[in-house]
Amino acid sequence: MRVFVIGYGQAGGRVADAFYEYAKRTGQNFIVRALAINTARSDLLGIKSIPMRDRLLVGDAMTKGHGIGADNEMGAKVATDELYTIQTAIDKRGTHEVDAFLIIASLGGGTGSGGAPVLARRLRSLYDEPVYGLGILPAKEEGSLYSLNAARSLMTFVNEVDNLFLFDNDAWKTSGETLKEAFQGINEEIVRRFGILFGAGEANEVGQMVVDAAEVMNTLRGGGISTIGYAAEEIKGRGKGGGNGGGSGSGGGGGRGLLKRLFGRGKSDESMEKMDATTRITSLTRRAAAGRLTIPCDVTTAERALVIAAGPPGELNRKGVEKSKERVEDLIRGTEVRGGDFPLVKSRYVSTVVLFSGVSNIPRVKEIQELGAGALEKIEEISSEKEKDYEELLDTKGTIKPLFK
Repeated sequence: MRVFVIGYGQAGGRVADAFYEYAKRTGQNFIVRALAINTARSDLLGIKSIPMRDRLLVGDAMTKGHGIGADNEMGAKVATDELYTIQTAIDKRGTHEVDAFLIIASLGGGTGSGGAPVLARRLRSLYDEPVYGLGILPAKEEGSLYSLNAARSLMTFVNEVDNLFLFDNDAWKTSGETLKEAFQGINEEIVRRFGILFGAGEANEVGQMVVDAAEVMNTLRGGGISTIGYAAEEIKGRGKGGGNGGGSGSGGGGGRGLLKRLFGRGKSDESMEKMDATTRITSLTRRAAAGRLTIPCDVTTAERALVIAAGPPGELNRKGVEKSKERVEDLIRGTEVRGGDFPLVKSRYVSTVVLFSGVSNIPRVKEIQELGAGALEKIEEISSEKEKDYEELLDTKGTIKPLFK
């Protein structure tokens, strides 16, 4: 699937930059265009991989290149005022090879939180290709204002894109780790999952069950929110070369409850070495579904799903994918489960990605909404008290008159 990646705002730009670097490092060609958009010049200069010509400063007349803080209403206004400039930049880079657009933004900030929904609406009105969003939720420690911004942006963004992927910083930040320390690892986790999801249809090797752009689009049709699970296992005895599209074994986790009954119990490390391709793929699919998702949720509420197995061709087979599809279909509410493989000749890993689309039970979203509502109530209360205190401060009982009114 050939994607035009647009990073909007500081966090969005960093993730888009990680996408660009990942595709270049692994030799994958699913990114056909990349564009970073920001109101802060320093944030654009901090990007490492996306070429300077593909970095766009907007709102300079209003912000002087210093950004807008965490004011996402201003972010929406800047995007609205600069739509022609942004659209011209996109058209200049060409869209004839593009299967879909992906707009990436932090929902808790200002520039991307406000601007991404505005841009999504514009792109959907102009192009036939689907427009997807990747919204990054703020961690709790970022404060109540960021939760309020995220709540407002989320309810807007999800209605302006064809499907919205969510990634929860709070769920992925390690205990005791600062957000700054966590960002690099978090960004790598994001691009590893999407690298397989979008890269599968652009593989140089022909798989046994090809996953093309239509498979991904059909899984994402109908809108709503999606989450992605991932698990990987290093192949014993393979050299250290390559590694394209593989990744570490993060994301794995033991199945519990319903997942355990559906997928069966995990094997010991010793017996894992002797597994055939079918068993390995189904085991990894179980771990991907039961492990850490991009946004923790009840996957049984998903309307559609897609299973992709990636790795060296000799470690992949049709039966493993088919069995995984059957078990995921038993797991979700819907009946549409697609699947395929992604041959990666040089990879030292076998991995699976499971996309759950149209999920509806997401506790973190409810929590963000509650925190946002509480923050708004507090802001209104403080504003009212401040106005009253100010009036009392300047009240002279009529003894002093202002210069003019």
